[in-house]
Amino acid sequence: MYGIRCSLPAGARILSVRGACRFHAARILRLGGSSRADAVASRRRSTRSPQPARQSHGLIEGHLARCRGGCMEPTRALAEFIVATDQLPSWVWDEAKRTLVNLLAISVSASIHPSSRALTEWVRAEGATPRATVIGGRLQTSPARAAHANGFLAHLQDYDDTHFPTILHPSAPVWPAVLAVAEDTGASGRDALLAFAVGAEAACRVAMSVHPWHYDDGWHITGTVGVIGATAGAGRILRLDPDRMSHALGFAGTQSAGLREVFGTDGKPMHAAFAARGGVEAASFAQADLTASTDILGGRRGFWAVLSPRGHSEAVLLHERGEEWELRRNGLKPYANGVVSHPIQDAVIALRTEHRLTPEQVTAIELRVCPLVVELMNRSEPRTGLEGKFSFQHCAAAALVDGAGHDAQFTDAKVADPAIAAVRRRVSAVVDQAIPEHEAFVTIRLTDGRSVSAHIEHASGSPENPLSDATLDAKFRALVEPVLGGPRTEELLHLARHLEDAPDVRGLFALVAAPGSGA
Repeated sequence: MYGIRCSLPAGARILSVRGACRFHAARILRLGGSSRADAVASRRRSTRSPQPARQSHGLIEGHLARCRGGCMEPTRALAEFIVATDQLPSWVWDEAKRTLVNLLAISVSASIHPSSRALTEWVRAEGATPRATVIGGRLQTSPARAAHANGFLAHLQDYDDTHFPTILHPSAPVWPAVLAVAEDTGASGRDALLAFAVGAEAACRVAMSVHPWHYDDGWHITGTVGVIGATAGAGRILRLDPDRMSHALGFAGTQSAGLREVFGTDGKPMHAAFAARGGVEAASFAQADLTASTDILGGRRGFWAVLSPRGHSEAVLLHERGEEWELRRNGLKPYANGVVSHPIQDAVIALRTEHRLTPEQVTAIELRVCPLVVELMNRSEPRTGLEGKFSFQHCAAAALVDGAGHDAQFTDAKVADPAIAAVRRRVSAVVDQAIPEHEAFVTIRLTDGRSVSAHIEHASGSPENPLSDATLDAKFRALVEPVLGGPRTEELLHLARHLEDAPDVRGLFALVAAPGSGA
C-alpha cells in the first residue's frame, strides 16, 4: 500500500528495499542543499530541541526509519501518530490542563477588547446554526465560526503560550478548534485534553521541521503550522481514521498562511483565528469524504517544498514521536507581549525593585540581546497598544515605570503616556549573535553616575524557569475576575484543572459568558 517512492535513473536496478531507500535518501540530500547545522549556527538558536547534528544525517535516517518494512510518506506517518495515540505521560496531561487554564484566562480577558467585540459582531452578522459558543458572551454559531472567534481571542493580547524552540504559539489555534468540535459533538473532557496534546505535538513537530528557515522568510508560524495542529486536534475529536486524517492534513496544508508583516495589528491574532477555523473545516471536509493530497508535507509542491524551500528536516518531524513530547519545551507567559522581550522585562523589574529606581533617576537603559529582539520588536515610537507589544523599547520602559508587563501596560493610553514615552527614548540595544531568545543582559545608567546591571539567563515562563501553578492561578484570577466575578472565576478554574473528569466540555462554556452579556 505504501510503495517505495524512489525515482531511479533509467537502467538502475533495485537491489533491496533498504538499498533503494538509501538511493532515494541520497537523492533527497542532493536536492535538499543547505545544512541545518549551518543555518542554526548562524543564528545560535540554543533553545531548539535536540536534533541530528547534520541535515544530511537527518534526511537519510528519517527516510530510512520510514522505509524499513515499507516506505510511508511523512504526512501519513504523522496522521497515524495522531490517530493511534491514546495514552499520555502524566505530566503531559497536567501540562495540557495548564495550557487550558492559561487559554481560558486570556480569552475571557480579551473578550471585552474593542477588536474582539467587533469580530463577535461580524460572526453574529454572518449567521450560522448555533452549535458552539464564542467565549465572553452567549453567542452560539457554527463550530468553524466559534473556533475563528475564539482563536482571535486567544492570541489578541499576546499572552498565550510559546513553544520556545520555534516561537510557535500552539494553544491559540489548537484549543479553540478542539473545544468547538468537542462542544458540538459532546466529547468528554479527557478526549479534549488528548486531542489538544496530539494537535499541539503535531504543530510543534511540523514547526521544528522547518525552523528557522520558514520563520526567517517572513511566515508567521502560528498561522502556517497552527492550522495543521488545529486539524489534528479537531480530527481526533471526530475520530478520523488514518486515511481521512491524511486528507484532513492535506486540506490544512493548503490553507497554511500568515505573514509577519501584520505584527502589531489585529492581523496577527487573526492568523490564529484563521488556523483554528481552518482546522475545524479541514477535519470536517475529510469526515465528509472529500479528498486532498495525502502527502501535503513531503510532496513535490507541498509544505516543505513551497513554504520552506531553503531547508527542512524530516527526521525532526518523526524522531521519537510518542516518546518525547514538545509540551516540555512550551512556556506560559508572565508578560503580555512578544516573548523575546521577556528577559529584558525580568531584568528591568528586578533592578527597579532591588535599587528602588524611579524614571527620573535613569539616563539610559542599555540592552545586549539576541537578534530576534531587534528583528521582531524594534519599534522606538509605537502608536498603538498592539504596536507596543512589539516594541522592546516600550516593554523596557513600561517595566521601569510600572514594574509590570500585563495587558494594562499595552493599551493605547499607556503607549501615549508621556512618562513611558520619555523612558522609551533612553532605551538602546546591541545584538549579540551568541545570546539565545530566553536570555538578556541589561545595564541601567543613573543620573548620579552609577550603573546597575542584571543578567537573565532564563526568562520567567521559559521551559527552564516555568510559571508555578500558584503563579498561573494568580494570572487566571487577575484576568478573569474583572469579567466574570469571583465565584464564577473559581468555578471555571476548578473545572479546567479537573477537565479529565468532566463528561463533556459544555460546562466550560456555561461559565465563560460575562454576566449581563447578550446573545
